[in-house]
Order: sequence, then C-alpha cells, then structure tokens
Amino acid sequence: MSRPKMTSLYPEKTQRIYKLPKLIIQQGHQIQEPKLQGPWIVKGKRARAESIHPVQDHPHEHTHGRPSPQARMGGSEGDTRSSDNQKDDIPVENYVAQRYIENPYLIGGRKFDLRVYVLVMSYIPLRAWLYRDGFARFSNTRFTLNSIDDQYVHLTNVAVQKTSPDYHPKKGCKWMLQRFRQYLASKHGPEAVETLFRDIDNIFVKSLQSVQKVIISDKHCFELYGYDILIDQDLKPWLLEVNASPSLTASSQEDYELKTCLLEDTLHVVDMEARLTGREKRVGGFDLMWNDGPVSREEGAPDLSGMGNFVTNTHLGCVNDRKKQLRQLFCSLQLQKKASS
Repeated sequence: MSRPKMTSLYPEKTQRIYKLPKLIIQQGHQIQEPKLQGPWIVKGKRARAESIHPVQDHPHEHTHGRPSPQARMGGSEGDTRSSDNQKDDIPVENYVAQRYIENPYLIGGRKFDLRVYVLVMSYIPLRAWLYRDGFARFSNTRFTLNSIDDQYVHLTNVAVQKTSPDYHPKKGCKWMLQRFRQYLASKHGPEAVETLFRDIDNIFVKSLQSVQKVIISDKHCFELYGYDILIDQDLKPWLLEVNASPSLTASSQEDYELKTCLLEDTLHVVDMEARLTGREKRVGGFDLMWNDGPVSREEGAPDLSGMGNFVTNTHLGCVNDRKKQLRQLFCSLQLQKKASS
C-alpha cells in the first residue's frame, strides 16, 4: 500500500527524537552547537539494521566510517582547497538520533526488545488490530555501557546478531511473547505485567493517532506495521521504531510458524472474499483494539463514562488459539448465511 511511512513519532512513552539537519563536514570546520550528552542511537535512511549505529559522542561528529570529504572529492587531507562546486559534490545524509536508553531491562544479562504487529485497515476512521503473537529479540552478548560501539551488545536486530561468532542458527535469539509475558509475571506479578502491557497498548494507539491526519486514507488499502518496543528496568516501555512492511523472513521454525499464521490472519481480516460481517472483535490471532474509539472486551456498547471498568480488547502475549477461533467464526458465518437465505 502506498502511504508515507510512520516516522518521527512523538506519542507519550516515547524517546526524545531529534531529526538532524543536513550537514557538510569540512576539514578544520568546528560545529558551534551545544554539546548534547550521549550515548545516542543514530539511524540513516538505509533499510533496517545496516544503518543503525550506537554512538557516545555528539551525533553530528559521527560519520560511520564514510570517506572524508577530501577523499570523496579526490583530494588529499592536506589539500585545503575548496569551492562552491566542490561543496555541492559532497554527499549529504540525513540521520535520526534517539537518546539511548541506558537502563534496559535485562534477561540473563542480555538486552532485548519486542517486535509486535499492528494491522491498520483505515486511518479515517482509525481501525486497528493487534496481533497476539510477537517475539522478544535478544542480543547475543552480555550488556555493558563500556563498549558503546559494539553492535552485538546494543543492537538486537537479527540481521546484526546472526553475524555474531557465538550465534546459534537453530536456537536463534528470540522468545515468543507468551514465554516473555510468563517470565515477567513470575518475576514481578500479574498486576505489574498488566500495567506494562496496558502502557504498550497506549503506545500503539497514540502513535497511530499522531499520524492519523497525514497518512493517506484509502478504503481499498491496509498496512501491517512492525513495532519495536524497549522495556527499561522500571518496566516502562519505550517506542523505538515503527516499521512499514516489516521483515517476514524466519530465523527458526517457531518464527516461521508465527509469521505464516500472521500472514494468513492478515488476509482473513482484509477479507477479500467478503465473508465477515464487520462486527467481529477477533479474527484468528488479531484482536480489534481501536474502531474509531477504544474497543471493549465486553459484548455490546461499552460505557466510557469514567472508564472505571473498561477493559481494552487486547491480548498481547496471551494464548493464541487461532485455529479453534477461526473454525468457530467461519462456521457461525456459514450458519448465519444459510439462515438468511
């Protein structure tokens, strides 16, 4: 679906994000700007993990190993000649810099983040579905801030971790969300976990609302987003990134099954066969979390006055008995169709 990507989001519970201005670095030129304290995560325009770099210094001072301006122009470092034409020839890159979360929640001494899937069927009105399954992506090296330039410590992307010398291709570096949620409940109790996952739900809604007026809305289109969420030591979630067209490459058999079911359930919700009534709150592994307003788990129109007993229709990291639910759903739809004919 052709839509602008969801970038530069500013919902609650997100990191402070700075979009760096275009900059031409010249030999001997010193940037006269206030020194912002690091560390940072800097990302360029290139797809996925290859353009992500943790840095300690000012983001402007980090060139990611690109050739010097003199080398790119064919001159030597001692050559101080410059001209307007030479400046125009220097490649200019834009980066997004995020302040690095220095106190991530660790499991086994290793950093991780969560990949969660949200299916948006419409922006005006906003209609969004949350998938029950997802995974935690772990780094392959124990966490430390002493080596900020070590990508195997700080970046959990599979594209990075699979190049680690200690990477085990059969085991991978992932936990399914059900396992992760059970682990947290055993450590912190169900109530703390419920609070955490409600905060994560809030990130999904706030981020979509923040771009609702700028995304092209077409009733013939849909978009599957891959959300990357980091959790800190205080069980506070942080939005790292929202990926349009997230990678569906599998790194293990369990991962393959998750993504195969995700694609199948996406097509069920899209419903090109027009089998659904439009009143469904659940289709396979997807739960309708927002339908021009919050969706309640309870049947019927919810009472939103005070929101005291309101429970959102989300089940992230809960049991996903999708096959059973789909059988019941389509059997019920067939019976309704026969009764009306």
